[in-house]
Amino acid sequence: MTVPSEHPADTSAASYRFLRIELIRQPSRRVSMDVSPAYSLLLITEGDGSALLDSGGAYLQRGNCLLLAPGMSVRLEAGGEGLVLYRLLFDVLGASGSPALDELLRHSIMTCSALSSCMLMAEGLYSHQDEPDELERLENQIRFQTLLLAILRQFRLSRSDSALRQAVQQSVAYVQEHCGEPITIEQLAAITGTSRWRYTQVFKEMTGQLPIDYLNTVRIDKAQQLLLLTRDKLYDVAQAVGFSNEYYFNRKFKQMVKLTPGQYRSGCQSSTRIFAPFLEDHLLALGVVPAWQYSHRLWGRQEYLGLADVPAFDITTEDWSALSAVKPELIMLDDGHHRWRLEMCRRIAPVFKLPYPSEEWRVTLQAIGAILGRSDKAALALERFDDRLAEARSLLARRARQESVAVLRVTGGAVYLYGGGARGYTGPLLYGGLGFTRPELVRQLAAEERRISLTAEELARLDADHIFVVFEEDGEGAGRELLDSPLWQQLPAVRGGRVYEVDFLAWMNYGVLSHHRKIDDLLRVLG
Repeated sequence: MTVPSEHPADTSAASYRFLRIELIRQPSRRVSMDVSPAYSLLLITEGDGSALLDSGGAYLQRGNCLLLAPGMSVRLEAGGEGLVLYRLLFDVLGASGSPALDELLRHSIMTCSALSSCMLMAEGLYSHQDEPDELERLENQIRFQTLLLAILRQFRLSRSDSALRQAVQQSVAYVQEHCGEPITIEQLAAITGTSRWRYTQVFKEMTGQLPIDYLNTVRIDKAQQLLLLTRDKLYDVAQAVGFSNEYYFNRKFKQMVKLTPGQYRSGCQSSTRIFAPFLEDHLLALGVVPAWQYSHRLWGRQEYLGLADVPAFDITTEDWSALSAVKPELIMLDDGHHRWRLEMCRRIAPVFKLPYPSEEWRVTLQAIGAILGRSDKAALALERFDDRLAEARSLLARRARQESVAVLRVTGGAVYLYGGGARGYTGPLLYGGLGFTRPELVRQLAAEERRISLTAEELARLDADHIFVVFEEDGEGAGRELLDSPLWQQLPAVRGGRVYEVDFLAWMNYGVLSHHRKIDDLLRVLG
């Protein structure tokens, strides 16, 4: 492998020179990449979003690589789970350019199948890029060229093997849906129409695990859910998740969870020291005070829960040793745990991953109540909330019929409008439970969406009678300069003095206490 010198001789063969690497964490906002005279390679390591290129838009997700030629610009927008990526800048040296890069540029985006190894190389580049030693800089050039070679080879392979990879992805979904049935590697390979050896190779490239290890992971996750959400006997749990032999189930469970199934069930159900990031609302509704609460470097704590005396763990630090010091007995995770790599908590205490989407907050509350032996408290909390909802709907009925309400989330880089369907933090409560009128812009652009990002032209069309707004700190300020802009000042709700700032984490949350707080805020200004 050739590492170019600072002033290489003219040659017809392309060579590549690494310049620098940046780690970009984009929680939930738009960001424009500076136009660069060098090539830019974007490696998406977490989350999803979209890219607006000179040639049009494209969807981005974990494992994607996006190549930009010198002078190209791109605007990125994070999805609901944020976006984390590496940006590598490099030169192409050689009289004839690089046909391999030109081919990748024509296809814009590729999927990096061996993501784990590519991430390791990118992390090595990032951690060593400022080394002053000449040999370390040489080593970094080698790291970069190894990474680029791996990506280009994967791209060439994916071009010739895309149908197989699509079939393997379908087999992954099959494993998740049929984990309780007998499944063999030969059977999965047959589904994809390839050999066992080739299937195993591609499966590991795509998932990071061998098929049998992935199958066992899915089965043990399902077993943990059955152990805590049902009273099924261990033999029945083993059968339900695909283990015909209870002894083998016990052995595999202990190997992966560090406890026997019986110990896991009894220990979790009797736990009093619980860490449940993003689920604290549910615990408090059940009368359980968590041992630790989550916090976020930019967002802070969930102040509306009144947990001032409960220590906080900043989920953005990944400082698992600090969390270990509090000695939690059980860690509960919601469906967003991947974004914060919270599965790493399994090193500290038994982990339980709830099988429900976060927005199914009623089911989530009932499930946690069942696990902790507080089903009666869950039922009472839901009954009281429904009574409060009915009371508030009656008090707000006249205004809800005649006046429209919108919810905006403002960051330093974007303005989001929350939708009017059955999903999201606010739509089901405001437009469903309380019966408020949807503004025309919600009906036109976000009728069934959780939220959408608004352009300046779209925001100017917001004709809501009332606007509830939250400001999200995102590292670039909270976008409060919007309040002084002519665009904002001309909105009907602003001109009428009907804009209300509300607590970010109270409104951007699911849970019975969160919804009580929203009702309180609505009654305070509209009741």
